[in-house]
Amino acid sequence: MKPKYILALDQGTTSSRAVLFNSRCEIVAMSQRPFNQQFPQPGWVEHNPLEIWSTQSFVMENVVNKAGIEWNEIEALGITNQRETTIVWDRATSEPVYNAIVWQDRRTADYCDTLRERGLTERIREKTGLILDAYFSATKIRWILDNVPDARARAERGELCFGTVDSWLTWRLTGGRLHITDPSNASRTMLFNIHTLAWDDELLELFDIPRAMLPKVVASSAVYGATDCPQVPQPIPIAGLAGDQQAALFGQQCIAPFSAKTTYGTGCFIMLNTGEKPRISSNNLLATVAWQIGGKTTYALEGSVFVGGSVIQWLRDGLKLFSSSADSEPLAASVEDTGGVYLVPALTGLGAPYWDPYARGTIVGITRGTTSAHIARAALEAIAFQVDDVVHAMAADTGHTSAEMRVDGGAVANNLLMQFQADLTGVRIIRPSVLESTALGAAMFAGLAVGFWHSTDEICTLLKPERTFTPKADPAEMDRRRNLWHEAVRRSLRWAEQE
Repeated sequence: MKPKYILALDQGTTSSRAVLFNSRCEIVAMSQRPFNQQFPQPGWVEHNPLEIWSTQSFVMENVVNKAGIEWNEIEALGITNQRETTIVWDRATSEPVYNAIVWQDRRTADYCDTLRERGLTERIREKTGLILDAYFSATKIRWILDNVPDARARAERGELCFGTVDSWLTWRLTGGRLHITDPSNASRTMLFNIHTLAWDDELLELFDIPRAMLPKVVASSAVYGATDCPQVPQPIPIAGLAGDQQAALFGQQCIAPFSAKTTYGTGCFIMLNTGEKPRISSNNLLATVAWQIGGKTTYALEGSVFVGGSVIQWLRDGLKLFSSSADSEPLAASVEDTGGVYLVPALTGLGAPYWDPYARGTIVGITRGTTSAHIARAALEAIAFQVDDVVHAMAADTGHTSAEMRVDGGAVANNLLMQFQADLTGVRIIRPSVLESTALGAAMFAGLAVGFWHSTDEICTLLKPERTFTPKADPAEMDRRRNLWHEAVRRSLRWAEQE
């Protein structure tokens, strides 16, 4: 018999990927294609939904060709996606009515302020576990309905669909037969009640969003249907859906309560498994659904850092300090420390635990002796400082300090960053052998649904760490550095309000 495979579609903020896994959780082939980032106005970030689909369908076909396999050797397909990014399309034609409004987009920050002034922050947090912020989908949907001609009337007539990227891809893969999402994605819209696990009528009324637009909420691991599109020549079961950070949590085998992971991507996303009950944060973290399998819902606490690896992209493309992101490590390592420089990468505001859309990027401590190497090192350390802020908030919320943290994402290849993270946070940093944890999580959800793997325990025996970083620095020195970081952050806060 021919071997079988699981196909994971990993639709990210800057690129679309497809990853093919075998039964040993090994990557057989991978294909990736970037797509355009659109910035129509300051603080606005958009994607073309049709380009999201075209790049995703391209890499899906390409990975099968690269692996040299037949489509009938794919047992199932799982989808993971950039979350909160909002797409509204015509139910009859499948054409988007507007560009995708990306999770980084800040255009609705002022509207969030008006809701805050109405005293709605706590009510929204109680139901959704979320901070009232432009980050989430609800205000983006409302903006499209209010600003695209005839969109609201069409939505009220049931002619328009809303979906996060998982819903959009499933719709396209099934020729418009499935309009679904899972609880991990639904819980990021600010329209989903994480206690009742249903779309919330009070929130729909608050944001003036017709219920008819919304997808059906299904489990994160189940067979929903099969592909039915020209790009896939024969039906393949679609059996897994999860937001990218929840998929990474699952892919990192953080299945026990109080296990944690950090994904270092465009942003940084720190997630802690909190078990079978939501734990509403007192420290500006998000309570969210991690996944739902077999009727059982698992929850998590999350801290979202808006600018992680993208600060390195900015040094590369904006300041031209180096030509490749990989060059940031040797440049930063060429100096012993930052020379007293602190860089706060609030390029799109600050996420957890500050939640300040008006914060702006700040570099302090510059002297005549400051070089590009000091700035590069300060940028790498800033990524770790932001993660550390969230880890401390999680400990305050739960009363529990983890002894280790699992890591994934592009930036974890940077050994200097990983060692500084271990030194600063004081925990073991475990880098897995399969760095594509997000895609692996999507594959695991799909594979478990079709019996490709029989249990998470079976999967865990297949996966081994690649390297562990243990803390080596003086904790007192790390405390001193942390205090200076907090002072630099203080100087960046609410800066745009001064304009």
